[in-house]
Amino acid sequence: MRNMASGSGASQKGIAAIVGVGPKLGRSIARKFSQEGYTVAILARDLGRLSRFAEEIAREAKAQVFAIRIDCSDSQSIREAFEGVLSLGFVEVLVYNAYQQQQPVSFISSPSPSSSSSSSSATNRVSNSQLYPTSFIDVRIDSFEKSLAVSTVGAFHCAQQVLPGMVERRRGTILFTGCSASLNGFPGFSELCCGKFALRALSQCLAKEVQPLGVHVAHVIIDGIIGPPRSSASPSRSMVGEQQVGEGTSLSLDPDALAQTYWYLHVQDRNVWTHEIDLRSSNSNSFNM
Repeated sequence: MRNMASGSGASQKGIAAIVGVGPKLGRSIARKFSQEGYTVAILARDLGRLSRFAEEIAREAKAQVFAIRIDCSDSQSIREAFEGVLSLGFVEVLVYNAYQQQQPVSFISSPSPSSSSSSSSATNRVSNSQLYPTSFIDVRIDSFEKSLAVSTVGAFHCAQQVLPGMVERRRGTILFTGCSASLNGFPGFSELCCGKFALRALSQCLAKEVQPLGVHVAHVIIDGIIGPPRSSASPSRSMVGEQQVGEGTSLSLDPDALAQTYWYLHVQDRNVWTHEIDLRSSNSNSFNM
């Protein structure tokens, strides 16, 4: 665990733990909670890059930011990572933003023009230009199992680490990041869709169980391409471990704007808690309802 600190000391608020932090959405969420006075723990597999993000956020927000390595497909790694997170104090917010990227594998036979068009449309709606359709019989069982492990089992483990403290204090927020594949099955994306369908079910089950105990659980469906922040001129880059994609376009979603929604969900009055929210660009004409 690496601590990047700036400012007068630790926040009097709880800890915000952001799992699956890359250069777009995860980093924007971490920055937003830091700016709101939270001590933030950011978690991902690449500790070197994570530490650079932590240093940048700590400097900008004058806050404490901790970089902690985690492999969301490995239960032991999750337990060890959250030993570090929980040692910082009460985890008031958990954002689970991790998923396993699908590797490119060609279809066995050349698709017909109509199926090719359908596949292209599905790729766009799945919202990640770095995801590639994979013929079902080409999917390796170990890859399928790892996708489920990262998308759902990892979320399950992370939630179990923080829930006891939230229930004891009767407050806390758990936010799961979904995408178009949370609602619809797409040809060639069985790994992603099965994991995201299951994550949505986990979110619904957990919300109904722990809401009476004072814990807010919500599922955020990001139905679109996440580009770079509009305030940033840096080119977008791809990253495994968060909902993101390639080049910024007029249809791309601003990760800083998305982060505002995550913050809004956290501070919602408990009399009107949202359990699921669907986000897309105003320019989008694709509604997957």
